[in-house]
Formats: sequence, C-alpha cells, structure tokens
Amino acid sequence: MSGLTPAELSIWNALLASIADEMGVVLGLAAHSPNIRERRDYSAAIFDAGGEMVAQAAHIPVHLGAMPEAIAAVQRLAPWQPGDVAIVNDPYLGGTHLPDVSLVAPVFHKGELAGFVSNRAHHADIGGMSAGSMP
Repeated sequence: MSGLTPAELSIWNALLASIADEMGVVLGLAAHSPNIRERRDYSAAIFDAGGEMVAQAAHIPVHLGAMPEAIAAVQRLAPWQPGDVAIVNDPYLGGTHLPDVSLVAPVFHKGELAGFVSNRAHHADIGGMSAGSMP
C-alpha cells in the first residue's frame, strides 16, 4: 500500500481497525465462557504477510502487545494453506500466560498469502497443574 495519500491512509486505517473490532464483537457474541462473553477478556488484530500488525481493536493492551511475537512463532509453520489455524498459548512464544489462548489463521488473496488474523482470549481453566491453570 505504498504511495497512499494521508486521506487514503486514514481510510484504510479506519477500515482495518473496524474489521478488527468486528472480529472481537463476533468472538464475544459467540462465546460460552463468561470470561469472554461478560468480562470481554479478549483481543483481535490483523497482520500483514510479514507478521507486522496493521490493525487492532481497542481491547486488552497486554494481549495486543504480545500478539506479534505469537505471529512470528507460527510463521515458522509455513507453508500455509487456506483453512489452516494455529493455536498458541506458550508464554515463551508470544503468549502472556497459559489461560490466554490465541488462534492465528492465514488470509489468502488470489492464492497468495496476504496476511494473518488473530484473536486471543482468556479461558478460566485449561487443565494446568492448579486451578485456573496458574502455577
């Protein structure tokens, strides 16, 4: 998207941010977990094919700050195919803590990898050694 005027850049910024926001709205409405549905402990973002965040919704800042590292970790899973989804919650691979689970999916345009979409949501218990999946 090089060569954009400031007005065009502003339009693209608003468009992509609204898509990321809608990703979060849909996640919240579809969720069964009170952490996601009621507490809104989730985030959503859009990344380019190189893993750079291009849009984020105004959700949980700590999620959004760590998401690029999760994208970098799953980029190693290439080659990507349409329909692929990676699930990440490793705190050392861009996670925040074990109950924050990220879903990362590639986006294709005309058969070429165009970017990634991701959401991260806090789950009450994912089967860790102690209640709440916390050490």
